[in-house]
Amino acid sequence: MRVVLQRVSRANVRVEGEVVGRVRRGYVLLVGFTPGDDVQALTWMAEKIVALRVFPDDEGKMNLSLEDVGGDLLIVSQFTLYGDTRKGRRPSFVNAADPSIAVPLYERFVTELRARCRGSVETGTFGAAMEVDLVNDGPVTLVLER
Repeated sequence: MRVVLQRVSRANVRVEGEVVGRVRRGYVLLVGFTPGDDVQALTWMAEKIVALRVFPDDEGKMNLSLEDVGGDLLIVSQFTLYGDTRKGRRPSFVNAADPSIAVPLYERFVTELRARCRGSVETGTFGAAMEVDLVNDGPVTLVLER
């Protein structure tokens, strides 16, 4: 499982021109799965994301978590996170989970995060061509893997 986490002041995701998810202060999570991922990995990642301390405290130090600030989450599926570009000029996606595996993992991951996040939890549309607009706050961008 691979997640690109971006701290944002606001973000939205559109499918065919329609906004399907919108958040204020919080994280945009670009999420990719591989065939070996399981519920244990989802739980670990959800707990890590909610507790990760990357919001500034009163002194400007990254000391507060999503939970501390009541932040929102926008979760977007992104199989291209498992694109392998080491050979040739076209990425290989053999390490990305097939939708038959990835869809249930994605849905369970969203459920895990909704159970832990006090703020709004929004999503994109799995498998759709999406446009993501965001204001990266900081900028803060982290890659999390399990």
